[in-house]
Amino acid sequence: MIKKFFFSMEGKITLENKLLHIIDLGWNKMKSNHYFYFNNSNKLQKIPSKSINLVVTSPPYPMIEMWDEIFSNFNSDIYNSLNNYEGKKAFELMHTVLSEVWEELDRVIVDGGIICINIGDATRKIGDIFELYPNHIKIVDFFINKGYSTLPCIIWRKQSNKPNKFMGSGMLPSCAYVTLEHEYILIFRKGNNRKFSPIDVTKRRESAFFWEERNNWYSDIWFDLKGISQDLLDPDTRKRSAAYPFELAYRLINMFSIMGDNVLDPFLGTGTTSLAAMCSGRNSFGYEIDPNFSNVISQRIKNVKEFQNKLIFNRLKKHLDFIQERESNGKEAKHFSERYNFPVITSQETEICLPLINKIEFFENSVIQVTYQKDCDVRLTYEQTRKIVSVPKKTKIMSIDSFI
Repeated sequence: MIKKFFFSMEGKITLENKLLHIIDLGWNKMKSNHYFYFNNSNKLQKIPSKSINLVVTSPPYPMIEMWDEIFSNFNSDIYNSLNNYEGKKAFELMHTVLSEVWEELDRVIVDGGIICINIGDATRKIGDIFELYPNHIKIVDFFINKGYSTLPCIIWRKQSNKPNKFMGSGMLPSCAYVTLEHEYILIFRKGNNRKFSPIDVTKRRESAFFWEERNNWYSDIWFDLKGISQDLLDPDTRKRSAAYPFELAYRLINMFSIMGDNVLDPFLGTGTTSLAAMCSGRNSFGYEIDPNFSNVISQRIKNVKEFQNKLIFNRLKKHLDFIQERESNGKEAKHFSERYNFPVITSQETEICLPLINKIEFFENSVIQVTYQKDCDVRLTYEQTRKIVSVPKKTKIMSIDSFI
């Protein structure tokens, strides 16, 4: 049973439980395009300068053993340094490899564009020395030196239940070490704040998120990423790719871009960033050096329509649950969504639009086009046996089926 709202002209809300369904009223087509390149991202040759609005990515982590081989393939001195127990030298050389990609990001990002990099530090014993290798500091240094504004970062807390997460001398001081159970989402802006054209102003208002989502997403520590959206990816593939949760990319794309923007991931892996862009009505560009991921990405995309529809309906349901809880505590919302006719907290949410994927088309050269149903009305189906009493005339009635 899903919650339903009756709105009077005065804005009074009565909440009840009803059976609901979706009714299509027509089409206002919106499309996004998605491009996949299986090449080294140190040369983003297919992407014009100053054409990308947002970068969301997670590179191979320097000094994590599973990435030693790929770094050594770019520079044999890395392999030699590790074999010679020169950890700090290997660390510097690995970041030199990554810096070639960061240079390309600087070329393709627009003025006012945002770069989000998910990175974890590394702990490792080289020879007899155990120490932390602070990957996030090296990346911050690079972008500061390029003149970027460093914005407040997000710490993604990934608490582990592994019994061996405690390192060192057990219960004996002083050679025991604290756990490393978080990663950083580093956020950089190129130049000044983005300026929006009149057309983009409308798209920006349609790209709004809910007030309660803002309060959660814009926290500096994320405790709640449980990877529920990894339905799109089998566990074995996730382990091989070290992919981050879908929700991580989805939030960042909604937080730092508007519908129709261009989103880039230079370390695409299994395609999570592009999938999140599809689900958000953004265009995407993905570079991946390993062509073996092509089939994995294709398989994930085949499931994305049903997945995205459930995702959107779940967001709407959560918002209605939130409004119901506020109303039960005597807190009445003063604004209404123009598209969905349900209460929202602020005037900035009144034009919110969560388009549904309608069609996905595969073209040659790894190009995919997604068509969305932007305008639909969601109305109540009355239960024949339920009597509605004292509903004022001209009452707007709105309800959502969660589709879950």
